[in-house]
Formats: sequence, structure tokens, C-alpha cells
Amino acid sequence: MQNLLKKIQENIFRHELLERGNKIIVGISGGPDSVCLLDIFSKLQKNYGLELVVAHVNYGLRGKDSEKDEKLVKKLAEKYKLPCEVFQISNFKFQISENNLRDIRYKFFEKISKKHGSDRLALAHNRNDQAETVMLRLLRGSGLRGLGAMKFRNENIIRPLLNISRKEILEYLRKNRIPYRTDKSNLKNDFTRNKVRNQLFPFIEKNFNPNFQEALFHLAAASNEDYGFIRRYAEEWLGKKKNIPVKEIGNLHPAIRNEVLRQAIGRELGNLQEVENSHLDEILKILKSTKNKRQKLSFKGLKIERIGDKLVISKL
Repeated sequence: MQNLLKKIQENIFRHELLERGNKIIVGISGGPDSVCLLDIFSKLQKNYGLELVVAHVNYGLRGKDSEKDEKLVKKLAEKYKLPCEVFQISNFKFQISENNLRDIRYKFFEKISKKHGSDRLALAHNRNDQAETVMLRLLRGSGLRGLGAMKFRNENIIRPLLNISRKEILEYLRKNRIPYRTDKSNLKNDFTRNKVRNQLFPFIEKNFNPNFQEALFHLAAASNEDYGFIRRYAEEWLGKKKNIPVKEIGNLHPAIRNEVLRQAIGRELGNLQEVENSHLDEILKILKSTKNKRQKLSFKGLKIERIGDKLVISKL
């Protein structure tokens, strides 16, 4: 097995994850992945001149186990002589779901990042996590953009372990005798992700492909590269156009054309949440229409109008 520390350093170099002297918030749950990430960063800290801050969210959903998670995180922060920020949630005022828990976590990380003036937020997603995310998006019918799933670096968020398997992580912790916590709730099938991990993957690996999760990881990597090309081409084509020439966009390859429309919509809305392929199909009908009269449609607070040879996208 290739030295894990060396693999992480290669990831840092290849994907430009950080710069010397960066201040980094390290999200730590107490589980094996994040504990491994923290230990690796502690070893890289001196060579890269890094300032590290440990951040932990205690959802309080598992009673004493949640308390033990927090206790371990604080103990590790003390061991590595690092500041530790903890967010404790006393009660939930909304439905508990993967998305809600994720939103809480990221909002806390953002708050701590601003407080410490950090350059990066390091998360411990690994190759198995990536495979699960790709499968979940396949099940939802995602396109190329969605299949790219998580990236090694997405603006200030970095994932140095993204190509490292959970098996490698556990072996590293065992060899270095590093304690970690096991979240028993991951063994339950309350969430769809757990069902994929505990039921679907074992079935596929036993009956079809023992390396299925690795295959999904490579699918994500290829999708990221392909979508990256499409996105950049569409960005250059769209530029600062306020009105889109109907004839010109009609001559584009469908993949580029659809991405141009997504970017034009995203520019007005600020995001593409809840914008579906069916919305793009409605716009395409307007683009392909041979009727001379002015045509328009609206959705998600947007007004889409075809005025002559121009497509105008604006807020209502």
C-alpha cells in the first residue's frame, strides 16, 4: 500500500488544495475519516506552515454517544495543540434529514471560517463517500453535472482524502494506533445514503462487480472533466450577453446550448436549485418555434421572452 501521507501530498500538489501558510478549518466528527485527516494535517502542518482550527458539530441525536464524539474531538485537538470550536444543538425545531444536518454543519463551518479568517475548509470525504454520492444522483436521474459529485477542491472547500478508500483509512489508523469513534447510526437504514451503503452496494459488489465503488469514483472524475469543458465553453460563449441570439444558440451543440441556458438562468436567480430539465425543455420550445408572435413563459420567479431573434431572461 502506497504511503498514505505521500498520496495526500500528491493530491495537494495535483489539485492545488492549499498554499503555504494557509489557515485551515478542519471539520472533525470523531469518525475514522476525519480523525485520519486531522492526523495527516498535523504531520503536514510544519512543512506547509499551516494554521489549523478544529471544528465539530454535536447534533445531540445519539445521547451519550454524541457526548463521547465531542469528548474525543476535544482530546485530539488538545493532543495536537490546536484550537477547537464546537457547536452543540440542544433541540431540533425542524424535520431531521440529511440535507438539514448538512446545512447546519456548513453554516457553522462558514461562521467559524469568518471568525478565524481561514483560507480553506478541509473535509474528510473519501472515495466511498464519493461513490455513494454518485449512486444517489444516478438514482435521481442526474445529468453530467450532477454525476461529477464532489470535487477535490470547490472554491475554499478542499477534500484531500477524496481518492482514498475507507479501507486505507482504517489501516492507517490501526497502524498508528489512533482512536476514533464509530457512528452506530450509519448501520441503520433510516437515510437513503445508508441504504445505498449497507444494502445496495454489497448486493452489486457480490453479484456484478466487486470494484463497483471504484468504478463510480472514476465515473465522477470523468464527468467532472467533461462537464468542466462544457461549462468553460458555455461561459465564454455567453460572456456578458444580456439578450441571447436565438439563431446563434440554436446552432450550438445541445450540451453547450443547455449549459448556456442554465448559466443564464443561474445568473438571474443566483443558483439553480429546483431548476429542472423540464424548464429547459419549455425554453427550447420557444427557441425552436416558427411563430412570429412574441412568446413568453415564467417559472421560479423568472420571465423568459422571445422577442424577435432575442431570448430575454429576467426576474419577474
